[in-house]
Amino acid sequence: MGRVIVYNAIRFLVLILLQIALFKNVGYYNVVSFYPYILIIFLLPIGIPNVLLFAIAFCTGLTIDAFYDSLGLHAAACVALALYRIFFHKVTLEVELQGSFNTPSLSEMGTKWFLSYIFFGTLVHHFTLFVIETFTFTNFLYTLASIILSSIFTVLTILLMSLLVYKRKSRLSNL
Repeated sequence: MGRVIVYNAIRFLVLILLQIALFKNVGYYNVVSFYPYILIIFLLPIGIPNVLLFAIAFCTGLTIDAFYDSLGLHAAACVALALYRIFFHKVTLEVELQGSFNTPSLSEMGTKWFLSYIFFGTLVHHFTLFVIETFTFTNFLYTLASIILSSIFTVLTILLMSLLVYKRKSRLSNL
């Protein structure tokens, strides 16, 4: 259990620093933005209590808001992502897995499950973020393009990060 806390604390610090130092300055004509910091919420243990999940998601969003000067936009989007995460785990995971403290990673859960988990979660996060940010329907197509393109590039960035730390399961553990 202590190892899980240490890994998640290190993951939190690294992803927040990457978001602030690198991905804040990367974009394409204010249409595409990269937000791979949401991987913090995706990779929290499956059996984490919901209150703690919402608290971590809110604190993650507030940390990003402090550096983006966005007055709670990221906090609201991260809380929406936490709500999606709870729903997705209840629908797709078996009861035995829901109580475990496994990390829902690419190597543990499989490619198809992990891709759908990341893709739809990123869409929920980005939809919440961009709709609250614009809060108007005058430039709806521009907002929709921002949501879709930012989601695609964020998912690709998250998959690249996940492949960098991918641990192949050994055949001996399956016996």
